[in-house]
Amino acid sequence: MRGLRDLPRAVWLLAAGTFINMIVSVTFVFLFLYLTGPRDMSPGAAGLLVGLGGTGLVAGNFTGGWYGDHLGHRRVLLTAAAASGLLLAAVPLLPTPALYLALPLAQYASGVQRAANSALVAVIVPEGTRRQAFALVRASANGGFTIGPVLGALVATHLSYDWLYVAEGLGGVTLACWTARAVPAGLAPRTRPPRDRGGVWPALRARPAVLVLLLAILVTDVVYRQQYSTFPLFLADHHMDVGVYGTLLAINGGVLLCLELPAALALRRHAPLRIVGTGLFLVGAGYATLLLGQTLLTAATMMILLTLGELLYKTTATAYMADEAPPHVQGRFQSLYAGVSISGVVLAAPLGGALYETAPAALWPLCAISAATAGAAVLLTRAHRSGDVLAIKVS
Repeated sequence: MRGLRDLPRAVWLLAAGTFINMIVSVTFVFLFLYLTGPRDMSPGAAGLLVGLGGTGLVAGNFTGGWYGDHLGHRRVLLTAAAASGLLLAAVPLLPTPALYLALPLAQYASGVQRAANSALVAVIVPEGTRRQAFALVRASANGGFTIGPVLGALVATHLSYDWLYVAEGLGGVTLACWTARAVPAGLAPRTRPPRDRGGVWPALRARPAVLVLLLAILVTDVVYRQQYSTFPLFLADHHMDVGVYGTLLAINGGVLLCLELPAALALRRHAPLRIVGTGLFLVGAGYATLLLGQTLLTAATMMILLTLGELLYKTTATAYMADEAPPHVQGRFQSLYAGVSISGVVLAAPLGGALYETAPAALWPLCAISAATAGAAVLLTRAHRSGDVLAIKVS
């Protein structure tokens, strides 16, 4: 735990606020049930609304960093958290047609909040300790989300779904107030970039390894999120019920809680792209395991490998993006990563579902090859950069 003692107090307070907020941030888990149940929507209409919400979430992640670079990450985080909270708290009072506007807007604000939170951590934590900072915040989020769905199910069953929206809405407003106290304005000052520094694209072109990483994460997230769409269908088709699927997801959460933070501390001095590339390989290896047979053992092994890959690449890639970003585009770098890292929310189900319907035997080999190729690209990029650095030193 030695590496954690170097983290600023504000990061610990942000992690605490994240933990509490994630306990109540569970409405998306029950959204389809809420829409087809109390709201009496058809499955098709409910699916359309869920898709619109996911699109809003991805769009918010992609644009939140731009707002932060121009208006200040702290200010954007406070505004987005409060806006998302107020919109969600109002959901029980809205007529069903109004949800087509309110829920995508709430998800958009949530995406902006996510990108702003990452950028805020990046600007208040010095280079060299960002991996453990992001690992701490992720561990807090995972811890809160481990508790949240269980409590949410109890509330929805014994009270009503409406109370889930009220609770998450209050959680968003509370997070804004908490962050305002945890991160004083002077700790994350707004710095408007000079015009002659250029925008995000010149910065990206000067860092080809970042571009490769973003593309690799985009591909891998579509593969990674098959666990939430085609994987449970695969289990059902091979006589493994919802209870098995729930147990496998519990394995994912348990491994992340136990190992993600220690792994970040143990590996903080190792080359980040090597860690990310290895993590992407493990994601591919997880899906390749399903080719060995349709048994509970192979499914559990798949989930363990997938989770180990996740704990290696997600925190490390987030910190790498922060370390590579010039100060004037820190938010936009974090926004790009945040956006591609949840692209599977929109792309995974339709792409995976279409392939599983037309050629089910091809899905897992394609997933394994795609993630492994992404991992190889990151590792080769790292080797190329190492060769460049060596050439510079020799010359």
